[in-house]
Amino acid sequence: MAFRPRFDRPIAHRGLHDRAAGVIENSRSAFEAAIARGFTIECDLQLSSDGEAIVFHDDKLERLTGTAGFLRDRTAEELTALPLLESATGDRPQRFQEFLDQVAGRTLLQIELKRQRDRRSTRQLATGAAAALATYQGPVTVESFDPDMLVAIRDCGYAGPLGIITQGYNDEASEKQLDNGDRARLRHLLHWPRTRFDFISCGFRDLGLPAVRLFRALGVPVTAWTVRSPEEARIARAGADQIVFEGFDPDSA
Repeated sequence: MAFRPRFDRPIAHRGLHDRAAGVIENSRSAFEAAIARGFTIECDLQLSSDGEAIVFHDDKLERLTGTAGFLRDRTAEELTALPLLESATGDRPQRFQEFLDQVAGRTLLQIELKRQRDRRSTRQLATGAAAALATYQGPVTVESFDPDMLVAIRDCGYAGPLGIITQGYNDEASEKQLDNGDRARLRHLLHWPRTRFDFISCGFRDLGLPAVRLFRALGVPVTAWTVRSPEEARIARAGADQIVFEGFDPDSA
């Protein structure tokens, strides 16, 4: 175990974004807004066709850029030239290194490495993220839904806190994509001997999962996603150490 991170401040999901105000998720503007309020930043990394880590959530480009197709089929240069839809400042997706240069240690980061389609892509994303983080001086944590991604980034030299993202895996998408054995392994955190995670990020409605409660009782920090109202925050805080939020102000809730 690297060390158990302290999540002292609420975690702004994909930055402090507000599309109606022209501040788009996972954008430079959203990250600056989170820093200005002293919030921790959660963000997502995807892999470009030429092997660069890009700060972007979706597999597909259309929702956030209006461009058809998969992110993985575009180069980093192409991706960082696409304006984010409805951005008031013309923000574009950032390379991971550009994002780290922007934040420059001003707040804690919770970086999600998105699940990739094969082992090669998993290794590429882990390699790129670890290389960028090797010289980063600020507080940082890394997390993923994919246990193999946690193993890969450790193998690539990252020595900071690692988190597993989990949930109940009872939704329709999980039932279609995963067999019963995989869902059980993920739900009950049975990968622990391989991943040796330092914290857990759990869907807030699934904080009652026995494995999550057990690890928290043993001192492993738990963050709860994605909380979208004061009422949800009250529910989440009963079973977690911090919330990952969007759409409301947790300081005034």
